[in-house]
Amino acid sequence: QVQLVESGGGLVQFGGSLRLSCSASVLALNYYSVTWFHQAPGREREAVSTINIRGDTLRYSDAVKGRFTIARDKVKKTVDLQMDSLKPEDTGIYYCATADLFPTTQWTRVDLYNYWGQGTQVTVSS
Repeated sequence: QVQLVESGGGLVQFGGSLRLSCSASVLALNYYSVTWFHQAPGREREAVSTINIRGDTLRYSDAVKGRFTIARDKVKKTVDLQMDSLKPEDTGIYYCATADLFPTTQWTRVDLYNYWGQGTQVTVSS
């Protein structure tokens, strides 16, 4: 059983930055690929970015490409999401997720993940 915990959310102004972290309470995330998801108010959860175990394969949704950066911190054993140039439409809850059988080629599919954190709220004011 993998228990994920997100942190780093908060309130930020348009154009500002936040850094989210995903950690695992039981097992080190160094051994799992991880995906970050965003759920805007009243909308479905959508994949934002994913990183593989080695940290050398990174993918981003078109909505965040060029603004967000995913990375591993192998010392802290976290997967971080650096969010820059934030926009009001980035507001919502951000979740990190992983799976026993990671959907490498279908990483955007919410239904293929069986481990989720509780989420962290990000609010971007205009």
